[in-house]
Amino acid sequence: MSIRPVKRLIKAKPTLEGAGVHLRRAFGFGNTTDFDPFLLLDDFRNDIPAEYMAGFPWHPHRGIETITYVLAGTVEHGDSMGNHGTIGAGDLQWMTAGRGIIHSEMPEQQAGRMRGFQLWINLPARDKMTAPRYQEFSPERIPAFEVTDARGGSARVKVIAGRISDTIGPIVQPATEPLYLDVALDAGAGFEVDLPATHTAFVYVFDGTMRVGTGPAAANIAAPELAVLGPGERIVLEGRAADSRAILVAGRPLGEPVARHGPFVMNTRAEIMQAFEDLRAGRF
Repeated sequence: MSIRPVKRLIKAKPTLEGAGVHLRRAFGFGNTTDFDPFLLLDDFRNDIPAEYMAGFPWHPHRGIETITYVLAGTVEHGDSMGNHGTIGAGDLQWMTAGRGIIHSEMPEQQAGRMRGFQLWINLPARDKMTAPRYQEFSPERIPAFEVTDARGGSARVKVIAGRISDTIGPIVQPATEPLYLDVALDAGAGFEVDLPATHTAFVYVFDGTMRVGTGPAAANIAAPELAVLGPGERIVLEGRAADSRAILVAGRPLGEPVARHGPFVMNTRAEIMQAFEDLRAGRF
């Protein structure tokens, strides 16, 4: 099978979002064609409470799905469907905004730490006005496995979405067929995964350093850095530092026009204007 090369590298950029939350944005806003069907990836780690406690007060979404994966700390949430609660370390929240939802997300530290990710996934035109829904998965519902190589190096993998052999993640979305893995590697340990050649794929290293790919098209990726991967049927990773960790994400591109304004992602400008009108009229 052909190995996916590193197409380009992106350093996560410090960004202010919400009511003044300091985070790192790996990609999002601007041209996201290389990431279709994905629209945004935020790394919201922060150990300074004053830089994240203002949170993300009530705000609307339409036309997308969001996956919030918490590694440390907690996020208190609520939405216009009446859902409310707190997600903590290892928890996963999958929200389908569909035709419209208003929600809030308020991070809090735990033992002085706050850490996690939010990934936006586009919905196809046929599903953008579907009914909103919310799902939450505790760490016990996120399957994991460990692989040890001949040298004793270990790869520890959590399957958030998609399927690796007989291990199936809790998120299933036929429209985009997402694969979302949390991969931790010892120095020198390797991990490989096959996926359809047509899928978009990227690797975001958030701890340590990993080698992505093989041969001259490979690259060492040091946290916090993202590798956009080129075409191929297999992704190859190798830990280059102790306790290296990354999220590996892939999905089937939609190939549809994207019109976006803030929290709304539709296919045409007219649909964006309709979203604002519906919000003003209380139809969310």
